[in-house]
Amino acid sequence: MHTTNHFETPIWVEDKPEFIKSLNKASNKYILDARKREKEYIKQNGDFGRSYHSTPLTRDPDFVSFRDYIGQKSWEFLDHQGFDMSQYATIFSEMWVQEFAKKGGGHHSAHIHWNQHVSGFYFLKCSDKTSYPRFHEPRTGARATKLKMKPNVQLAPGSEIIHFKPKPGSLVIFPGYLEHEFTVDHGIEPFRFIHWNIQAVPKDMAKDGN
Repeated sequence: MHTTNHFETPIWVEDKPEFIKSLNKASNKYILDARKREKEYIKQNGDFGRSYHSTPLTRDPDFVSFRDYIGQKSWEFLDHQGFDMSQYATIFSEMWVQEFAKKGGGHHSAHIHWNQHVSGFYFLKCSDKTSYPRFHEPRTGARATKLKMKPNVQLAPGSEIIHFKPKPGSLVIFPGYLEHEFTVDHGIEPFRFIHWNIQAVPKDMAKDGN
């Protein structure tokens, strides 16, 4: 009997090291500003467990080339799934850079991005000692009827959680409905990444297509 796979959840992964140097440099000021905004909190409570978020990056000229690239890739991501993208334009809902606290403890609990067609990460600073994203099975029926997995099975069609270990320059694109989280960082090495959300809207409604 042959197998046919349906209702799959695509996750695109690509190595794009050419953006690392310029985006690390361009994002330094945003992380510094984010830390300054929380200066009083840090002074009273310490740095442990914090995640520093930038203000929006979508209009910054230093990020235009990267923005254009992931905008096009996101369009292709949707087109690959069979959606009639001749009727839609992709627009950025938001794009920001964030860095976990130097003292460790930074993390994100499992969540989705409501009403976003495409989400993604681009990793600027990370290693095998830093936090990493985990993706969760999005099908409620599959989760409700979950069975125990075989010993030592790392990845299989029945896996409920997928671990993704990035390296600097790793680009990850996935549907906004896909639940994801970031494991607790131990503060051993820096962990910085860019995150974005994109919507596909009818072309006659789009004010800023990509």
